[in-house]
Amino acid sequence: MMEKELVKNAVCHVLDEMRQRPIPLGVSNHHLHLSAADYQALFPNQPLAVKKELKQPGQFAAEQTVTIAGPKGHLKNVRILGPLRSQSQIEVSRTDARSLGVTAPLRLSGKLSETPGIKVISPFGEITLTEGVIVALRHIHMSPLDALIYGVQHGDAVKVAIQGSSRKTIFDDVAIRVSPEMTLEMHIDTDEANAADVDNPKAFATLVRD
Repeated sequence: MMEKELVKNAVCHVLDEMRQRPIPLGVSNHHLHLSAADYQALFPNQPLAVKKELKQPGQFAAEQTVTIAGPKGHLKNVRILGPLRSQSQIEVSRTDARSLGVTAPLRLSGKLSETPGIKVISPFGEITLTEGVIVALRHIHMSPLDALIYGVQHGDAVKVAIQGSSRKTIFDDVAIRVSPEMTLEMHIDTDEANAADVDNPKAFATLVRD
């Protein structure tokens, strides 16, 4: 009995330490994901070229960029992220949305019902999307093993401390996204990064336990 208790206590101690490990922090500038049909309309017969691999496996920033135009303004050189998806989606910050003149709701990726559309312009053509513009809900990608270690599940909302900047900032309602294809990383947008004064490439996040 004593031996089992010692093993149990040792495992709990190791898990507690692992739960305090830093979570890499990624700051997402405005970008878009395109369906195959929309991409072909904008860049006919051109393969989507990889400019930079991203931390999430299989995802990349493409060489191709576009201009997105709203009722009030436009944003140039908005980068496409690959691979292509089943539905086009544009992710902007709240500041970007005001500049464009669109009311972009706060949503998880892929939740595009009742979202505004926008015009997308390339050097070769343009399309008008009827929906798809969102402000991405801050979230943490993790594998099932990471979720087990941190004691969370897909769809949970957690509290996170951002450290490594000139100030410590606590973010509530951070969504947990779990998939075997994901690697541990928290994503915030440029508005959130500015609010937390994240200008240090070594900045990281940790879960806050109540």
